[in-house]
Amino acid sequence: MNKKIIIAIDGFSSTGKSTVAKQLAAALRYIYVDSGAMYRAVTFYALENDLIGVDFFYKDQLIKHLERIRISFKFNAELGFAEVYLNGQNIENEIRTLRVSNFVSKIAEISEVRKKLVEQQQEMGKEKGIVMDGRDIGTVVFPEAELKIFMTASAETRAKRRLEELQNKGQEVNYQEVLKNIEERDFIDTNRDDSPLAQAEDAVLFDNSNLSREEQFNLLLAICKKAIQKAL
Repeated sequence: MNKKIIIAIDGFSSTGKSTVAKQLAAALRYIYVDSGAMYRAVTFYALENDLIGVDFFYKDQLIKHLERIRISFKFNAELGFAEVYLNGQNIENEIRTLRVSNFVSKIAEISEVRKKLVEQQQEMGKEKGIVMDGRDIGTVVFPEAELKIFMTASAETRAKRRLEELQNKGQEVNYQEVLKNIEERDFIDTNRDDSPLAQAEDAVLFDNSNLSREEQFNLLLAICKKAIQKAL
């Protein structure tokens, strides 16, 4: 299998896109890029610089700050995946909090933010051999991707998984709080004017509501290998 392709994975929040994308990239020896982490990095920057909060959002100021925001990925051999850096600082753990989750969809609505990050993402995919997950990878970032996967699961299932993940990290959250966050993000993601979350016409719809992580990985790996074989 010398031929390399672009694998675009889109879908709703907390469907496990990042987890399985990392697994697939490792199995295929592809590069993994978590596009959602890039939006989370911008959100973290906005929060840390008091540009967004519960009752305020200085959108125009954030747009002016975009030229100061440098996002990079550095592979951590111990963890087995690339961590996110903002202006040289490792923020991998900081961006995975509910604090950031509560604002990331609002940040992702901003056309100027999307334009800046999409340009970076497209640059990363020029050499192919990449697995990228997000909300608009198959529709906007890589519309010509050889394989597009759209992941979904019920909001309740996703809330339970997300709650367990956050609690395992020592964060004090409750189910209703997490479910509310997921439902609000779903609404914003699917209704925004710029690049709303939508399944590409040629994407494989993958509902993992009743699948274990192992079952999910095995099924998706088979789909990926079939797509790579087809591209040979």
